[in-house]
Amino acid sequence: MEFLKSAVASAISKGPAFGYSLGDRVDLSDSIWALHNGTKKEDGSKCSVFVFDINTNKSRLPIAKNALRKWRTLRHPGVVRVLDTLETDTLIYVATERVVPLGWHVKRNALNTETIKWGLYTISTTMRFINEDASSIHGNLRVSSIYTTESGEWKLAGFEVLSSLKEEDPAIYTYGGLLPDSSRYAAPEISRSGWDGLKNQAIHVTDSWNMGTLIYEIFNGYFTSSDQLTQAKSIPPPMAAPYKRLTQANPKMRLPIAHFLEQGKRSGGFFDTPLIRCSEFIENMGVKDEREREEFLQNLEDTKDQFPEEFFKAKVLPELLKSVEYGGGGPKVFSVVLMIAEKLSDEEWETEITPAVVRLFSSPDRAIRVFLLDNLPKMIDHLSKKVVSDSIFPQLVTGFSDVAPIVREQTVKSILVIINKLSDRQINGDLLKYLAKTQNDEQPGIRTNTTICLGKIAKNLGGHTRSKVLTAAFTRSLRDPFVHARNAALMALAATADVFDETDCATKCLPAICPALIDKEKIIRTQAQKTLDVFLARVRTLTANMPDSALPPVDANGLPNAAGVGGTGAPRMGTPQAESGWTGWAISSFTKTLGSVTGEMQPQGSGVSTPAEENGNTLGLAPPITSQPGNSSSRPGSSRSASASDLHRQAMSNPASPPKKSNTSSNNNFMMDEIDDDDMDAWGDMDDTPKTVAEKPKAVAASRNTGFGKTMVTEDDVINSFTSKPKSALPKGLGKKAPTAGLSSTAVKSSKPAVSRAVASKPAAKKPAPVKPKAAEADGDAWGTDNWDVDWK
Repeated sequence: MEFLKSAVASAISKGPAFGYSLGDRVDLSDSIWALHNGTKKEDGSKCSVFVFDINTNKSRLPIAKNALRKWRTLRHPGVVRVLDTLETDTLIYVATERVVPLGWHVKRNALNTETIKWGLYTISTTMRFINEDASSIHGNLRVSSIYTTESGEWKLAGFEVLSSLKEEDPAIYTYGGLLPDSSRYAAPEISRSGWDGLKNQAIHVTDSWNMGTLIYEIFNGYFTSSDQLTQAKSIPPPMAAPYKRLTQANPKMRLPIAHFLEQGKRSGGFFDTPLIRCSEFIENMGVKDEREREEFLQNLEDTKDQFPEEFFKAKVLPELLKSVEYGGGGPKVFSVVLMIAEKLSDEEWETEITPAVVRLFSSPDRAIRVFLLDNLPKMIDHLSKKVVSDSIFPQLVTGFSDVAPIVREQTVKSILVIINKLSDRQINGDLLKYLAKTQNDEQPGIRTNTTICLGKIAKNLGGHTRSKVLTAAFTRSLRDPFVHARNAALMALAATADVFDETDCATKCLPAICPALIDKEKIIRTQAQKTLDVFLARVRTLTANMPDSALPPVDANGLPNAAGVGGTGAPRMGTPQAESGWTGWAISSFTKTLGSVTGEMQPQGSGVSTPAEENGNTLGLAPPITSQPGNSSSRPGSSRSASASDLHRQAMSNPASPPKKSNTSSNNNFMMDEIDDDDMDAWGDMDDTPKTVAEKPKAVAASRNTGFGKTMVTEDDVINSFTSKPKSALPKGLGKKAPTAGLSSTAVKSSKPAVSRAVASKPAAKKPAPVKPKAAEADGDAWGTDNWDVDWK
């Protein structure tokens, strides 16, 4: 075999150019032709090449040339299709479509009954054409003359003695005996009278006999004598009677193949099968109406397991694709296409289905678009990233703006399928732009699905846009009037909590979630609680390793220690664990701090003398303050020093006595220096109703209206300054200048006229410009407008 193959290749190289290359030999021995697999040199497409070696078969050269001549001119769907031929002095080549001998399947018993019926129907149709339309005799109808294509169809060849009775010298009469194993397949009349005896017989007699032998061999295997043909054996009962008429010894009683075909095609006949009806319909699908097409598709789905896979792939699939694209087949036809495509390899998918899918996405037919989007999960694994991003996505996004809601909704859902095959530019650019549009869609279902889509593709978004986009999208959905849209936003937030940092969790997500806790719908309240728990856990995790304080260490005098050593580093407020009541810790911390403070209290830079200085310490406050070591400033003329603990003991020992003169501004600065901004923010949000002046002892209330503007700062005042809310809803800096921190509004109002009268009666002594404590500056900034610039809508 290798020698023959090399000889053939050598002959081809020496002879005229032949555009096909030979591969392995695949034929059987009972033919004059050597069959090779081949490829077309131009494009590498598959083919088969029949080769006749003249040097080794010179006696059969006449029938080889007759076959070549008939093959070139005979055109019929049931005939092996010829691509090209070449005749040299030593070889004859016939390049055809890719085929394999039917004998392969017969010897392996690999054919089922339905497939055999379909094949016999095809051969009978071809033979009717040869006998009746072409007025010819085939004369070589046997298993070795039949081949199967890649679609599973049976095709006829073996035209060595094909003869037309209109010819002057038909080849069959002269060369019929040159056929391999001719005596075994010869009809009884030929065995008796030779091939010349056919001149006195009807045109169909020898082919009808051979049709009978073909049926026998396909169902029962090869026979050795004509006596075996009388036993039907495995031939299907409906076909048994016509078979016996085909193998009648008397040629005049022999059934023509055309009549055999007609009997089989009758309703309920042996050729009335789903597979045969399907093949017939496929051939004429372009001229069928919609009702007939729907009936065919239904039958095809019901009987798909009876069909050879090759038939579906190579025969049905191309015709269905033509019907979808050009024949108005629509989604129903394409559903059958996908059913067949499930059995295709990736290479076959890319060749057969992908080009059609790309073309269909550009179709304006909404039914086709919806079907494609709905079935995209079945196709996406077979579509390359380049095809999706370059060809499908630009067409798919047009659905976001379609007037039909079903198209917009299916387009949103399809994003989850193709997201992994899009580029970063497409995801963070075009896609987010379209999703922002659908999140404001008039259809609540589309808004809901958009939120779900964003939650599911969060990992695919760019790091610089993810948090911003998701926060804006989900908080918007939380305000949606559609309950399922709000629920989707809460679930999406819970699912994507890990993409937010601690700042976004605390300042954006949690404030947006909290209103849902009191939603009118229970489903929202329940989900809001779950989502809130997720974010609280997220915040705890993110802040677990944060330092206890961002403030620098302080030394023994309470001043910042830049070196970070030598100071206590202790917080300025105590801890609540050691106290019994919820207010006890604040009071005790305040008193403990007062007892440990030393040094002079700093005057405020108001440019106005304090009442204590003007009245010579006549209201029972602490003695005049003198300069202490370590203090940065002192008051001239003062002779005594007052400690903070003395001030506290005096205030606690006589709470009902009229308030004594005090440096209100200094006290206030002290308190502001001792309380963290975070504490004030936390307490200031509470809704507790503060005590009013009328609820306090009358003596204290009266002392605040003495006309001197001298107010004693008590412990109640400190607590009230934390818990009470200002009358104005505006934070400090947005309205009138806020009163000094640490004083109630009543005290501030009562102090203003007294200070004015004091200034009028006695000019202020010229003093050095005071230095404003840093703690007071920090506290004042903390209540500025910047920290209130939050959109709570």
